[in-house]
Amino acid sequence: MFEFTDRSKDYLERVQAFMDRHVYPGEAAYEEQTAGNWDGFPPILQELKAKAKAEGLWNMFIHDERFGPGLSNFEFAPIMEILGRSTMAPEVFNCAAPDVGNMEVLAQFGDEAQQKRWLTPLLAGETRSVFCMTEPNVASSDATNIETSIDKDGDEYVVNGRKWWSSGIGHPNCEIAIVMGKNDPNAERHRQQSMILVPVNSPGLEVVRMLPVFGYEHAPHGHGEVVFKDVRVPAENMLLGEGRGFEIAQGRLGPGRIHHCMRLIGKAERALEAMMRRAKARVAFGKSLADRDTVRADIANSRCEIDQARLLVLNAAWKMDKEGNKAARKEIAMIKVVVPLMAQTVIDRAIQIHGGGGVSDDFGLAHMFSEARYLRIGDGPDEVHREAIAKIELRSLN
Repeated sequence: MFEFTDRSKDYLERVQAFMDRHVYPGEAAYEEQTAGNWDGFPPILQELKAKAKAEGLWNMFIHDERFGPGLSNFEFAPIMEILGRSTMAPEVFNCAAPDVGNMEVLAQFGDEAQQKRWLTPLLAGETRSVFCMTEPNVASSDATNIETSIDKDGDEYVVNGRKWWSSGIGHPNCEIAIVMGKNDPNAERHRQQSMILVPVNSPGLEVVRMLPVFGYEHAPHGHGEVVFKDVRVPAENMLLGEGRGFEIAQGRLGPGRIHHCMRLIGKAERALEAMMRRAKARVAFGKSLADRDTVRADIANSRCEIDQARLLVLNAAWKMDKEGNKAARKEIAMIKVVVPLMAQTVIDRAIQIHGGGGVSDDFGLAHMFSEARYLRIGDGPDEVHREAIAKIELRSLN
């Protein structure tokens, strides 16, 4: 059923070659230049972004041929797996979250003026963006709970509320926020919400604090708690129209989950490689770890689980391309449940085999584990997606 085109094979080969030549050799410099550094412009990253752009390996995530190469979800998925093997690679190729989702929103739902003002500089890699949806005071897994208000006042909208886990807000080049809030509490339940474009330098927008993830700050972009107090934006900043927030969210989250999942598969692959290298290099109680039955079982199980998860993601991507995001909602929910847990499990095995080194920053496994774990909450917790899967399955029973 799955067959990659010559075009997608060409991109895969070129991306892999670029990673081997530039990204992997530059990882140590990137880690050194970004450690606790919020200036957002590490020299190695700027150098590699220019090279990737010059080679045409740029904005590969976007399906609209007006703005990028027009690769499908299925074609881009294995590319994102390769990028997921490196912390800096997604930004090197201008394929980093949350910008990819925000650019897709602007490409799909923005009008011509919004695209010119906000999408064009994002596509050029000149600016960064933030998506503000999750709130600290309500269970945001049910988006109908969102309390942030977006009220019409003449030719402006006034935004009031508090958001957190607003990824990207810490970057000095972050210029635009896509904010989800309620503009009509009396409308039908899924027509109360809207999305609006809010410049981050707007009066009344305050970044209260940056939130660490398992102790990692994720500089230079970070995750912020943000307060909107009587923030005024022009009425033309409304995306698609009032009450269309859920519609936009569904368009944004499908491809985003494909990206997250394939990126995690890349990390799981790298963890498995580290596990095998460590097992071959270490001797305990007179025997190589690679000759221990339990270690060999961990390696075998990891290989099976990674390959299963990859096929599940490719199936979801294929169905999205063939039948649309709505038709693939079960498959999208399935990968969101399966892949982060798989990656967490594989990375945990690698940590165990590394012993004390596994929980340090020397091998990168602790950081990878934290990312896999928090993505079991990001884009909706596992429980919400399992509920969606079960409902669809039950409705299919005659």
